[in-house]
Amino acid sequence: MMNADPQELAKFSELAHRWWDPDSEFRPLHQINPLRLEWIDRLAPLQGRRALDVGCGGGILADAMARRGAAVLGIDLAGKALKVAQLHALEAGTPSIQYREIAAEALAEEQPGQFDVVTCMEMLEHVPDPASVVRACATLAQPGGHVFFSTLNRNPKSFLFAIVGAEYILKLLPRGTHEYARFIRPSELARWCREAGLELVATRGMEYNPLTRRYWMSEDTSVNYLFACRKP
Repeated sequence: MMNADPQELAKFSELAHRWWDPDSEFRPLHQINPLRLEWIDRLAPLQGRRALDVGCGGGILADAMARRGAAVLGIDLAGKALKVAQLHALEAGTPSIQYREIAAEALAEEQPGQFDVVTCMEMLEHVPDPASVVRACATLAQPGGHVFFSTLNRNPKSFLFAIVGAEYILKLLPRGTHEYARFIRPSELARWCREAGLELVATRGMEYNPLTRRYWMSEDTSVNYLFACRKP
């Protein structure tokens, strides 16, 4: 069984043509991308590294990592989004970047231990078995490599901010983008990382001010949060 939800794939495929429109439904991803890129590059310098972006969508983060000097492979199961990513790479002339339609678990069997940096951002909360993706990411990282995750916490505040606020009041995201039951507590993600053989080295939160329309990283992991892990 493929670890993917057909409804989730269809949802993002319908919006695929808007991935690179900074004023579209993907505006939040464009706005937070510089923040998460800097954090990744600071902890695991990308220049000359081989990087993998799991659940790359239209390639926003994959493209940015390639521009920092990494040889990047972006993978996803949403074919339309991948075509958009490939077209953007051709138009922008992005160096050292490739895209494949393949599951993380399948790639882990094919290329274990082949990547210095593995990222899986805003994706775990969209799959039926997120722990399986965590294990695959750990397998894909080489010893000493880094694995980065970002997802949404599961608590009343995150429901209020990430669903009610972001989807219904501020309309930052289309309604139905997220399903609260699939949100992941940091304790759950930390356990999956440990079970996969990863060491948690840093955590950060992502906050948003609707008045200034500004995002920033902080110590508050109650809504959006990021994990940086290392494979011994």
